[in-house]
Amino acid sequence: MENNIKQAIEQALSEAPERKFVESVEFAFTIKDVDLKNPSNRIQEEIRLPAGRGKSPSIAMFADGEMAAKAKDAGIIVIDPTQIEELGGTRQKARKLANRHDFFLSEIPHMGPIGRFLGVVLGPRGKMPRPVPPVADPAAIAAGLQNVAIVKSRDKITFHTVVGTTEQGVDALTQNGIEVWKRVTSKLERGSGNIRSFYVKTSMGPAVKVEVML
Repeated sequence: MENNIKQAIEQALSEAPERKFVESVEFAFTIKDVDLKNPSNRIQEEIRLPAGRGKSPSIAMFADGEMAAKAKDAGIIVIDPTQIEELGGTRQKARKLANRHDFFLSEIPHMGPIGRFLGVVLGPRGKMPRPVPPVADPAAIAAGLQNVAIVKSRDKITFHTVVGTTEQGVDALTQNGIEVWKRVTSKLERGSGNIRSFYVKTSMGPAVKVEVML
């Protein structure tokens, strides 16, 4: 599979229109013969990319007081918990917030309101915040997310994940891609036999099909 993934990445990069920003490179999987109504069959993985994400993820935290100060010192975007209800009251604002950041953290007391007001937007995107206990260091949690890709199928047969950026080049992206491919197929009963289709694309570029070896 390594050769097939590498060739598809090369094609995706060469066919991507030139942009004034660095595009992400994504994998799209469509699986078959898997009962996703059963939660135990759903794919939910955090994968450490061996060549890194290519750029630092945007991390935001719902926090106030001392924890907010710690988060700011760590370069984390702090969201005032008093804004949770307001953000959730306007779906457009909530969507913008969800799309702006890759990961969310939160002090534990704010998790309830977040679920109530923002869960409908953050949940389906796999971006519900990670709870941060009072004694935890948000900087350490943020550091652990620097090279992580999240793969979540939820109850959908088609799902996407980031494997890096166009600036990383073919070899680094292939290295990351192989890691993602291995992890996803390891969670399927028939491995690659449960893959209906597999594509690679840049954020704004055309999708390139990867030939799946059974």
